[in-house]
Amino acid sequence: MNRLGAMPDGRSLLATADDLGQQALYSIDVASGTPRKLVGTGQVSDYCATKDSVVFALADLGAPADLYRIAASGGAPKRLTEVNRGLLAGRRLSEFEQFSFRGWNDETVYGYVMKPYGFESGKRYPIAFLVHGGPQSSFQNLWHYRWNAQTFAGGGYAVVLIDFHGSPGYGQAFTDSISGDWGGKPLVDLKKGLAAAIASYPWLDGERACALGASYGGFMTNWIAGNWPDRFRCLVTHDGTFDQRMMYYSTEELWFAEWESGGPQYERPQAYEKFNPVAFVAQWRTPMLVIHGEQDFRIPYTQALGAFTALQRRGIESTLLLFPDENHWVLKPANSVLWYRTVLGWLDQHLNR
Repeated sequence: MNRLGAMPDGRSLLATADDLGQQALYSIDVASGTPRKLVGTGQVSDYCATKDSVVFALADLGAPADLYRIAASGGAPKRLTEVNRGLLAGRRLSEFEQFSFRGWNDETVYGYVMKPYGFESGKRYPIAFLVHGGPQSSFQNLWHYRWNAQTFAGGGYAVVLIDFHGSPGYGQAFTDSISGDWGGKPLVDLKKGLAAAIASYPWLDGERACALGASYGGFMTNWIAGNWPDRFRCLVTHDGTFDQRMMYYSTEELWFAEWESGGPQYERPQAYEKFNPVAFVAQWRTPMLVIHGEQDFRIPYTQALGAFTALQRRGIESTLLLFPDENHWVLKPANSVLWYRTVLGWLDQHLNR
């Protein structure tokens, strides 16, 4: 989440902002409004101003957050902490890099790829294709505790992440372009992004891939099931929308549904039906793991029950995992362990054979 603060002298503001796959830290001159980038790589998740410097928390896809200090005038940051030194010393974290490609309308779209643990040149590896939620969010250069790319890499999977249209950090028009087009531009970007990654990184095994996502990402995996049905060996949908119509009448985040679709469902039914996964169940054929929290009032768990019923009725291999004590996120440590074990087990079952 981006933040805004100020230096003690009141002459400059401090702000974090998404910027081309990073969450950067800026200093903004109050008199002129001119921004100056202090930290441009990784995820600045928090900061605190002192008289002549800024202390900030910095993480990236390769490591959790530690504290750093940088002079208010800029320069090279100085590392202050190594909180996880002992824990990480016995572990090897995977390498990653950013790439770009031509997405929807030939516009530039960015993504990341991460090598699996134990990577060996000349071998090809199955793909965990992670789809971010929001949708005005990002799987950028950050350390994510609930969808951690290193955990998938540690399971032996290459990881591909795409910042499709709707993601922040690439201009406001790029972010706004997803509203009213949930299954349009983003799906084009995902298709082209996966193809571009496979073409650029020969160690990616395009024949062994699973698409996974939560919230909007869960919607997208449900949408993929009916609109890109032969691409993946398996799917994972977590807290995802299955039926846009009933989602509207049951969510506690009613304003968001109306914002994205241009009004209430009863006034704009065509907008809700245009990208409604339930309308394409007849095309579903990919094995799917369905996960949901029963305390999720943003996307109520009946959406998961509907998706699972569709899968079972169609005779498609499927598993349902419900967390009675979780909401829109899996927050309890024991539940998180079960989540990762179940998801990685699902990938192992379908990609390693």
